[in-house]
Amino acid sequence: MSNKSLIKINPPLSSKLIQQSHLFSSLPEKRLEEITAHFKAERWAKKNFIDESMLIHRFYLLLEGRLEMIRTNPESGRSITLDLLKPGDGFDLITLLDGKRHEVILSPLEELKVISVPIQKMREWIWTYPSLNQKIMPYLAQKMRDQENKTVDVALYDTVTRLSRIILNNIDQIKAYTGRIADAHKEHLVSGLSDEVLARMAGSVRQVINQHLQAWKKTGVIDKKRNNIKIHNLQAIMDSADLTQSKF
Repeated sequence: MSNKSLIKINPPLSSKLIQQSHLFSSLPEKRLEEITAHFKAERWAKKNFIDESMLIHRFYLLLEGRLEMIRTNPESGRSITLDLLKPGDGFDLITLLDGKRHEVILSPLEELKVISVPIQKMREWIWTYPSLNQKIMPYLAQKMRDQENKTVDVALYDTVTRLSRIILNNIDQIKAYTGRIADAHKEHLVSGLSDEVLARMAGSVRQVINQHLQAWKKTGVIDKKRNNIKIHNLQAIMDSADLTQSKF
């Protein structure tokens, strides 16, 4: 990681900034003010791989942007997305729990704003503050469930089904939608991601993902301009995902 990839934001930080994370949202104001002094803020440049060894020493929270966590086979060159982090997410939970280095690639999909705290301090807080522990445990369980679902999808379902599920699972992650509720599904977290990123998320390759997206575009299911995807026929994607509408 070059020095240009990481830009420190000068202190002091506001406790309101820490409270933006769901993990710390239930802490009382006095407690937030006490822990804020241990945090530092940074901006990470887009499309620069970040040195994952930093995760051994500090626990990070994402405040702005999207971050892709990738695992790559060095022999074949194939990659898969382990997680697509959004504002409010913490990383890396595995290292936080077991203290071991996590072999992942951190790839900012746009400029990121992150805050971090010494990882040992984060571990102390989990044991010290019950309200923080009560946030961490369900969050960790959800991440584990997401990984289980990803494993099942890759093992048991074809690519178009996996791609459909990725889109549906991210429909509620709207970044800044202010229009009609009926059109809310047209703006979602997946929009703006390249075919290559979608392929890593689906455990496929770019060419196959592009074929499915173009087929949907020809039949009016979506509109795709560059990497921006707008959904016009949500039911068609739900049918491809082989899931009931009630789940979403």
